Amino acid sequence: MTSAAFDVLGIGNAIVDVLSRADDAFLSKHGLVKGSMMLIDEQRAETLYAAMGPGVEVSGGSCGNTMAGVASFGGRGAYFGKVRDDQLGEVFGHDLRALGVSFDTKSATAGPATARCLILVTPDAQRTMNTYLGACTGLGPNDIDTKIVGSAQVTYVEGYLWDAPEAKKAVLKAFDAAHAAGRQVSITLSDSFCVHRYREEFRELVRNKVDILFGNEAEIKSLYEVETFEEALEATRKEAKIAALTRSEKGSIVIKGSETYAVPAAPVTKVVDTTGAGDLYASGFLFGLTHGKPMAECARLGGIAAAEVISHVGARPEQALRGLI
Repeated sequence: MTSAAFDVLGIGNAIVDVLSRADDAFLSKHGLVKGSMMLIDEQRAETLYAAMGPGVEVSGGSCGNTMAGVASFGGRGAYFGKVRDDQLGEVFGHDLRALGVSFDTKSATAGPATARCLILVTPDAQRTMNTYLGACTGLGPNDIDTKIVGSAQVTYVEGYLWDAPEAKKAVLKAFDAAHAAGRQVSITLSDSFCVHRYREEFRELVRNKVDILFGNEAEIKSLYEVETFEEALEATRKEAKIAALTRSEKGSIVIKGSETYAVPAAPVTKVVDTTGAGDLYASGFLFGLTHGKPMAECARLGGIAAAEVISHVGARPEQALRGLI
């Protein structure tokens, strides 16, 4: 195996987030389920955006946030994702490259606009996401540079990509290329609603293709259709090679075969916005893994990154994570 040019290659939906504060009454009025991620069409996106209060625009997307975290730790990252050649597409590309992440996927010159996610943050710090995928759905196998895949220690993808058939094909091509090069692949379950849509496909992936699985308590219980986290943990142990499972203030559990590592959550002075907590946890874990750290230390780094990002509005670090470890 040749030496790796990148620690982590991320493949995800290239999305610009629009964050705004809202109360429960606003969610009820617009038929929104608190804490969920719903896919919406362009008309619904325009309606919600018009009704929202003042917003803050920042490049996001689950995997994009993770790659921002990897870079903040000092890791070497690359990213595949589709944007349109419009203003938001330029913003997304600039923000990622400015962090030091390689992003060379060709922009679409026609079709839907760059994706955006309307995120409503309630006073309890929960985030309710409404995503217009737009140009994201144009990501396909032709956008996968197998040379870059083979030069990354880990290829990491978000489960949300299963909502676009061509993107799913792109991911499977990348997984095969990574394994052919002797590299590892990883997936995050993304959302319990996403798990519900693709449960059997995700379980097949965990059994046969995925080396490192990420999920939170709700997602892993949904994956195995069980009532308790303990049941989900044992079901995961039977199928996953490595699984890092987050439990909010309870910290995280990492399992690898018969080994179990319980790591407490990093301290947080005040929880402001939980957007990106899981994304940043994955960044710390993958940074640690690609730098030869033990499982428990990988989880600790993930917890540090998650704690930083929930202490402010927005899903990307405001402090250099390398300075917190």
